[in-house]
Amino acid sequence: MSATDRALELVRSAAQAASDKLADNIVAFDVSEQLVITDAFLLCSAPNDRQVKAVVDEIEDRLREVGAKPVRREGEREGRWVLIDYADIVVHIQHEEERTFYALERLWRDCPLIPLPDTVTSGRGPR
Repeated sequence: MSATDRALELVRSAAQAASDKLADNIVAFDVSEQLVITDAFLLCSAPNDRQVKAVVDEIEDRLREVGAKPVRREGEREGRWVLIDYADIVVHIQHEEERTFYALERLWRDCPLIPLPDTVTSGRGPR
Protein backbone atom coordinates (compact mmCIF):
# COMPACT_ATOMS: atom_id res chain seq x y z
CA MET A 1 0.00 0.00 0.00
CA SER A 2 1.25 3.49 -0.75
CA ALA A 3 0.03 7.02 -0.13
CA THR A 4 -3.34 7.84 -1.67
CA ASP A 5 -3.70 10.26 -4.57
CA ARG A 6 -5.38 12.71 -2.18
CA ALA A 7 -2.44 12.53 0.23
CA LEU A 8 -0.01 13.15 -2.63
CA GLU A 9 -2.06 16.14 -3.78
CA LEU A 10 -2.02 17.60 -0.27
CA VAL A 11 1.71 17.00 0.15
CA ARG A 12 2.50 18.75 -3.12
CA SER A 13 0.23 21.70 -2.31
CA ALA A 14 1.68 22.05 1.18
CA ALA A 15 5.25 21.76 -0.11
CA GLN A 16 4.62 24.46 -2.69
CA ALA A 17 3.09 26.73 -0.04
CA ALA A 18 6.10 26.18 2.24
CA SER A 19 8.47 26.90 -0.63
CA ASP A 20 6.59 30.08 -1.52
CA LYS A 21 7.18 31.30 2.05
CA LEU A 22 10.88 30.38 1.79
CA ALA A 23 10.90 27.34 4.05
CA ASP A 24 14.09 25.27 3.97
CA ASN A 25 14.82 21.56 3.62
CA ILE A 26 11.39 20.57 2.34
CA VAL A 27 11.07 16.80 2.17
CA ALA A 28 8.14 14.39 2.08
CA PHE A 29 7.96 10.75 3.11
CA ASP A 30 5.39 8.10 2.27
CA VAL A 31 4.78 6.59 5.72
CA SER A 32 1.69 4.59 4.77
CA GLU A 33 3.47 1.24 5.19
CA GLN A 34 4.65 2.09 8.73
CA LEU A 35 1.69 4.03 10.12
CA VAL A 36 -2.04 3.46 9.96
CA ILE A 37 -2.91 6.98 11.12
CA THR A 38 -1.59 8.87 8.07
CA ASP A 39 -0.14 8.37 4.60
CA ALA A 40 2.58 10.99 4.42
CA PHE A 41 4.78 13.35 6.39
CA LEU A 42 5.95 16.69 5.04
CA LEU A 43 8.92 18.22 6.85
CA CYS A 44 10.25 21.74 6.45
CA SER A 45 12.08 24.29 8.52
CA ALA A 46 12.51 28.02 8.91
CA PRO A 47 15.23 30.15 10.52
CA ASN A 48 13.05 31.89 13.13
CA ASP A 49 9.70 31.73 14.95
CA ARG A 50 8.08 34.40 12.78
CA GLN A 51 9.02 32.54 9.61
CA VAL A 52 7.67 29.28 11.05
CA LYS A 53 4.33 30.99 11.66
CA ALA A 54 4.29 32.48 8.14
CA VAL A 55 4.88 29.01 6.64
CA VAL A 56 2.10 27.54 8.82
CA ASP A 57 -0.35 30.22 7.70
CA GLU A 58 0.47 29.76 4.02
CA ILE A 59 0.14 25.96 4.20
CA GLU A 60 -3.22 26.23 5.95
CA ASP A 61 -4.48 28.77 3.41
CA ARG A 62 -3.33 26.71 0.44
CA LEU A 63 -4.77 23.44 1.73
CA ARG A 64 -8.05 25.15 2.58
CA GLU A 65 -8.26 26.11 -1.12
CA VAL A 66 -8.19 22.40 -2.03
CA GLY A 67 -10.81 21.51 0.57
CA ALA A 68 -8.60 20.26 3.40
CA LYS A 69 -9.07 21.29 7.01
CA PRO A 70 -6.71 20.33 9.82
CA VAL A 71 -8.07 17.89 12.36
CA ARG A 72 -5.42 18.90 14.89
CA ARG A 73 -2.72 21.52 15.33
CA GLU A 74 0.07 21.45 17.93
CA GLY A 75 2.82 23.87 18.95
CA GLU A 76 1.53 27.00 17.26
CA ARG A 77 1.85 29.20 20.33
CA GLU A 78 5.57 28.49 20.77
CA GLY A 79 6.35 28.73 17.05
CA ARG A 80 9.29 26.33 17.30
CA TRP A 81 7.71 23.15 15.98
CA VAL A 82 4.21 23.26 14.58
CA LEU A 83 2.48 20.02 13.66
CA ILE A 84 -0.61 20.20 11.45
CA ASP A 85 -2.56 16.96 11.13
CA TYR A 86 -4.78 16.67 8.05
CA ALA A 87 -5.45 12.93 8.62
CA ASP A 88 -4.15 12.04 5.12
CA ILE A 89 -0.90 13.90 5.80
CA VAL A 90 0.92 15.38 8.76
CA VAL A 91 2.96 18.54 8.22
CA HIS A 92 5.90 19.38 10.50
CA ILE A 93 7.18 22.96 10.35
CA GLN A 94 10.21 23.30 12.59
CA HIS A 95 12.58 26.00 13.67
CA GLU A 96 16.03 25.08 12.28
CA GLU A 97 17.35 24.24 15.76
CA GLU A 98 14.53 21.76 16.42
CA ARG A 99 14.96 20.28 12.95
CA THR A 100 18.61 19.59 13.64
CA PHE A 101 18.06 18.30 17.17
CA TYR A 102 15.13 15.95 16.46
CA ALA A 103 16.32 14.84 13.00
CA LEU A 104 13.00 13.38 11.88
CA GLU A 105 14.56 12.43 8.54
CA ARG A 106 16.71 9.93 10.39
CA LEU A 107 13.62 8.32 11.93
CA TRP A 108 11.82 7.98 8.60
CA ARG A 109 14.79 7.37 6.27
CA ASP A 110 13.58 3.87 5.39
CA CYS A 111 10.33 5.27 4.00
CA PRO A 112 10.09 6.19 0.33
CA LEU A 113 10.56 9.84 -0.52
CA ILE A 114 7.66 11.54 -2.27
CA PRO A 115 8.85 13.50 -5.31
CA LEU A 116 7.99 17.18 -5.07
CA PRO A 117 7.36 19.57 -7.97
CA ASP A 118 10.38 21.29 -9.51
CA THR A 119 8.92 24.60 -8.35
CA VAL A 120 9.51 23.59 -4.71
CA THR A 121 12.85 25.26 -4.12
CA SER A 122 13.31 24.71 -0.37
CA GLY A 123 13.76 28.42 0.22
CA ARG A 124 16.84 28.82 -1.94
CA GLY A 125 15.18 30.93 -4.61
CA PRO A 126 14.68 29.90 -8.25
CA ARG A 127 16.61 26.86 -9.42
